[in-house]
Amino acid sequence: MPALLSAFDLPAHLAPKADPTLIAGDEKHFAALAQSLEQTIADVSARLDVQRKAPGGIGREAMDRDLEIHRLTARLRTLSRFGLDLCLGHIVGADDSEPVYIGRLGLTDSEGRRLLLDWRAPAAEPFFAATHADPMGLASRRRYRWTDGRISDYWDEVFTADGLEGHAALDDQSAFIASLGSNRSARMRDVLSTIQSDQDAIIRAGSRGALVVDGGPGTGKTVVALHRSAYLLYSDPRLGHNRGGVLFVGPHRPYLNYVSDVLPSLGEEGVQTCILEDLVAEGAGAAVEADPEVARLKSSADMVKAIEKAVRFYEEPPTKGMTVSTDWADVRLSADDWAEAFDAARGGTPHNEAREQVWEELVAILLDKLDGDVPGELFERSLRHDEELVTTLHRAWPLLEAADLVADLWSNSAYLRMCAPWLDRNEVRTLLRKEAPQAWTVSDLPLLDAARQRLGDPAAARHRRRQEAVLAAQREQMAQVVDNLIDAAAASGADGDDGEGLVTMLRGQDAQVSLVDESELPPAAPDRLAGPFAHIVVDEAQELTDAQWQMLLLRCPSRSFTIVGDRAQARHGFTESWQERLERIGLDRVNVESLSVNYRTPEEVMTQAEPVIRAALPDANVPTSVRSSGVPVAHGSVADLESVLDTWLAAHADGIACVIGDPAFGEMSRVQSLTPELAKGLEFDLVVLIDPENFGEGIEGAVDRYVAMTRATQQLVVLTS
Repeated sequence: MPALLSAFDLPAHLAPKADPTLIAGDEKHFAALAQSLEQTIADVSARLDVQRKAPGGIGREAMDRDLEIHRLTARLRTLSRFGLDLCLGHIVGADDSEPVYIGRLGLTDSEGRRLLLDWRAPAAEPFFAATHADPMGLASRRRYRWTDGRISDYWDEVFTADGLEGHAALDDQSAFIASLGSNRSARMRDVLSTIQSDQDAIIRAGSRGALVVDGGPGTGKTVVALHRSAYLLYSDPRLGHNRGGVLFVGPHRPYLNYVSDVLPSLGEEGVQTCILEDLVAEGAGAAVEADPEVARLKSSADMVKAIEKAVRFYEEPPTKGMTVSTDWADVRLSADDWAEAFDAARGGTPHNEAREQVWEELVAILLDKLDGDVPGELFERSLRHDEELVTTLHRAWPLLEAADLVADLWSNSAYLRMCAPWLDRNEVRTLLRKEAPQAWTVSDLPLLDAARQRLGDPAAARHRRRQEAVLAAQREQMAQVVDNLIDAAAASGADGDDGEGLVTMLRGQDAQVSLVDESELPPAAPDRLAGPFAHIVVDEAQELTDAQWQMLLLRCPSRSFTIVGDRAQARHGFTESWQERLERIGLDRVNVESLSVNYRTPEEVMTQAEPVIRAALPDANVPTSVRSSGVPVAHGSVADLESVLDTWLAAHADGIACVIGDPAFGEMSRVQSLTPELAKGLEFDLVVLIDPENFGEGIEGAVDRYVAMTRATQQLVVLTS
């Protein structure tokens, strides 16, 4: 930014706020900030350039270099994305100390003077959490509104009488309330500077156990979930990227697209984001289960646990012995020997990988039965060529594909009854689909995931064998090189001891290991969503079935969760408490925090939405709206749809509208078309409901109508046929 250009670009009606006595201190600080930003960007760019040109290294050295490049790249991206608008505002202590400026990230100048304090630092907490009841040591707080890199408005909140003296621009509405009335966009707007105290307290809560954030529409649950993800990675050393990191799970793809810009704007690019379908390869093509009874049966955690019995069926040792012919002698392998080898599979090792452990134990058992000194590696290699032995093992402990295992459950009634004995005959018949056992639905995904976790990748065993083959070939080649070197050294009398010193060194195990280049090993493709993760954040969690919860528990051994949801928005009902539901699925440390203030939905809309949900759920947690849009809910005919949209678009140069409930309506510029289910978690300036009574009956229909109505931030129109 040019030095002479002010950071403030206030409209004419806010001319009193441009008084130099109010903003001179900010102008001076922003000038220093602009200079420091320019220098910091240059420094980070230079360090990144050095790292990229440095030798790649191997092992830990290479990993550390890659991590540093990732860290520097992320910081440079954030610094380049923002300018002075890295600054959210400032706080002044009651002791009349210098203002502390709060930023998206921390920044110091070349002399070590702090220009921005990272919003996640403990000292920044009063910027978000101070209230008149508890000012947390503040005299005043200033928040900025940035437009195109310059301040278009700002608000001061004063907590002491001294805070009024000459440097406070008081306003009849806070920065937060003003932001609620502005137009929406296709992506969630930046709300960091307007986090409220009730939301901030939850964002900064500890990460141990499961924290439930319960709140109705418009209470800021998603805001809390996203900011908490960034906060925890910054503040909790147990959750760093090298210790598992954070996974953020959203309800559907439009939601992820909507919030995709929030975490990068907070300076955090290390959070993995996904929907449940992304956790399983088959999720991309999975359809919704057409039969509600089938969906119900598959939704239980017991059905997921049936996978263990299904796999164990393929881990039974042979009951008959056999004679194994080797180059040294014939060896008897008894049924007890088979059982001993199968018992060698270590707990927790995936089925397909554990077969190698069984094989290694078989080799050891047979080797022990031979008399004399038999080279172990040569003996193992010879057994690999024993077709009868290898075939017998592979039949008793086959490599399995998760899709085949689950498909067998749906196509073989006897197998299904054995693995899920609690099912009665009618339920078994209901689940069978012999014609298309691999026509996957969303309800199948938890079972496929459990099967893949339990089995492991069948290609992993083959990958390991390839790695071992590469290393064995290298060892054999290097052994030949070592022999040649030793022969040459002995012939020349190296070291003055006929080469004995060199012989000792080269024949040492450490030397042989160091001569093998593990960089030649074929790499395994990483699965970034396989986990384990140190913490998982789940939004719209009221929709998850017990079976789907198992997918997440498998990926978070620490049981550290942030669970965001609203029982009143559960499409299939939620009659239990959060504690009851979560304890049943396997979480034993559960703390529930509630949000009860509706910051998003106007009072006019909530007045009509509340009776809709209370008719089905009398005890629904319906939040209280804090603002009015001044626009009453309108009703009309479906034939008026085009007119309603044209009128609104003509009157609003910015903002986003959504038509909910008309599959035939095609999206247009600034107007989306969604089902009630896919609208969940989103917000729009104008919402037009088409025949809401056709959304369905019972709980599901009431929830869909309630959710659809409460997406509106300015105006709701209901059209009926």
